[in-house]
Amino acid sequence: MSHGYEKELQAAATAVRTASGVCVAVQDRLVSAQTLQKMDHSPVTVADFASQAVVLSVLAEQLPDDPVVAEEDSQQLRLDEQAALRASVANYAAGGLGREADEQQVLNWIDRGGADATSDRFWTLDPIDGTKGFLRRGHYAVALALIESKRVVLGVLGCPQLETDGDRGALLYAVRGSGTHLVSLDGVGLDSSAPLRVSEVTNASEARFCESVESAHSDQILSARVASRLGITSEAVRLDSQAKYAALARADASIYMRLPTQRDYCECIWDHAAGSIVVEEAGGRVTDIDGRLLQYGQGRRFPRNRGVLATNGALHGKVVQAIRESREA
Repeated sequence: MSHGYEKELQAAATAVRTASGVCVAVQDRLVSAQTLQKMDHSPVTVADFASQAVVLSVLAEQLPDDPVVAEEDSQQLRLDEQAALRASVANYAAGGLGREADEQQVLNWIDRGGADATSDRFWTLDPIDGTKGFLRRGHYAVALALIESKRVVLGVLGCPQLETDGDRGALLYAVRGSGTHLVSLDGVGLDSSAPLRVSEVTNASEARFCESVESAHSDQILSARVASRLGITSEAVRLDSQAKYAALARADASIYMRLPTQRDYCECIWDHAAGSIVVEEAGGRVTDIDGRLLQYGQGRRFPRNRGVLATNGALHGKVVQAIRESREA
């Protein structure tokens, strides 16, 4: 079923499930109305580092030769004044893994994420995608993907707030050529998975947009112009994180645009790798806003691409054209 990636898929699913459990534990115990009022980001910082440590621990154990490109490093945690934060991260990481782990070991796991992002094979990880969503108890995701020969071949998304059949928490996974599947995040295996397909909408005016809650993440003024040009009148589905890719993959929406808010901004690979293959293997399409394939292997960002566009496939050309016309108007 997974075209030779069984070991990688099992390792990735275990890593993302475990890390998602750590994030849920931190959110349940440390996030409160007071943390939002005080603009206290320490809970998400603890979860971010602990999640990365857990994922990289699992990968180190099951796929020790595989390099990883991850968002965080331990430099901040190693400072003397961060002793309490460091201890909290180690505590949650050890709790998630179900075994003892000293602080130095946890820091070393985190720093396994500093690999070369131009090599022929590497994993890329966003330990918590959607930090503000995490703090407001909205959507966030643990996103892990395997890149080979500058192409995403496997992706796993852990979405703790995504509801599926009455349950909260979904794990989506995709292997190139094998489709996209969804299982409960609380499960242990992948056997009970359900295949996902993107929406079959072909009339752009009937489509639903999916966009970020945070206006700083995408040019929502341009997005509104594109929607108007396409004749879309329905309200956008607003979600934090790569849960937007999950929404497209299971047909909750048909279009997701990440429109640059700054001329020279380049997207990070870990913000899109896992989500992109989840959409593509569900029958959708993902490119930059000019319709060009996302070019991996150029480093930790996409220097040759502008923004990101994900659709159900049928609408892709129309949306690329509408973006171009709206930018030129």
